[in-house]
Amino acid sequence: MRAVIGYTLALGVVLTGAACSSDGGGAPHAQGEGSPAAASPSPAPPPEHPFTGRPVSARKPVLAVKIENTSAGKPQMGLRSADIVYLEQVEGGLTRIMAIFSSKLPAQVGPVRSARISDLHILPQFGKPALAYSGVQTKMIPFVQKAPLYDVSDSSDPAAYTRVPGRVAPYNLFASPRKLLAHAPQAAKAADIGFAFSDQPPAGGTPQKRVTVRYPAASFVFAWSASEKRWLVTQDGAKDMAAEGGQQGAPTVVIQWVKTDRSQFHDFHGSYTPLVHTVGKGTGVVLRDGQAYRMRWSRPSEKEGTTYTTADGKPMPFARGQVWVVLASRKPVAP
Repeated sequence: MRAVIGYTLALGVVLTGAACSSDGGGAPHAQGEGSPAAASPSPAPPPEHPFTGRPVSARKPVLAVKIENTSAGKPQMGLRSADIVYLEQVEGGLTRIMAIFSSKLPAQVGPVRSARISDLHILPQFGKPALAYSGVQTKMIPFVQKAPLYDVSDSSDPAAYTRVPGRVAPYNLFASPRKLLAHAPQAAKAADIGFAFSDQPPAGGTPQKRVTVRYPAASFVFAWSASEKRWLVTQDGAKDMAAEGGQQGAPTVVIQWVKTDRSQFHDFHGSYTPLVHTVGKGTGVVLRDGQAYRMRWSRPSEKEGTTYTTADGKPMPFARGQVWVVLASRKPVAP
């Protein structure tokens, strides 16, 4: 089954009941001499990481990295280690990625590219994280300086960056996440941003094999792989391969319908930068375990995270692991 995510995807909601049962045991036995000793309490499970739902011994600082997402910058390096991958529309109807790292750091990440105004509206929910990027429009510099973040761009921390041979500038700039965070020792540690996780998917999903999301000048197909238990990414008709090997993909893909309009910024071609609105309320689709779920999202303010709920208002549980948040409009918009 193929579903095209735009304003054409129709998801059936199937409600399934869960049978309840109760033990019919009698009164408890009194424990005396010769009675079996009470079982020792099970050790508490390790805490879950708020970005992935996986066990974690300690929460570490948050690093956001802007990464090129056109064919000129492929294959990307380090993206498979990210906890969260935000897909955002930029000028010309193309897309760029903001990857969030905390639970683990790759040796290198890139190609690192310039930041956008939408990034500054997404990041406050992480407290004061570190942001790695390569330049911004001159008019946007004051906005970056006022934003709650640690600037670890190539101009602020050049020692953390390197030009990789065999790639053409500006798509050859890569960074060391460990060096970046060493330059921002006070970066906020990972905290709750509204995600919920569960090993078991909720009821009410619609089986899907492939789901397509379209932007004005880019398209993405998320295809379920039962063997890898991930949604594998194809971009503009080509498999999105990682520099480390294997195809990009994630156990959970959140397709979040957002309002996208024109910001005050534009590039040297005169193309206006889209402003992606991630504060407010809306609807969307969550992909996990080979199924698609209707969902609602809510983010009251920039300092708060986003909550995702099912049709009956309960938290929408994600599968554990990397999460892609695809910020798109129901109908592709070119501001």
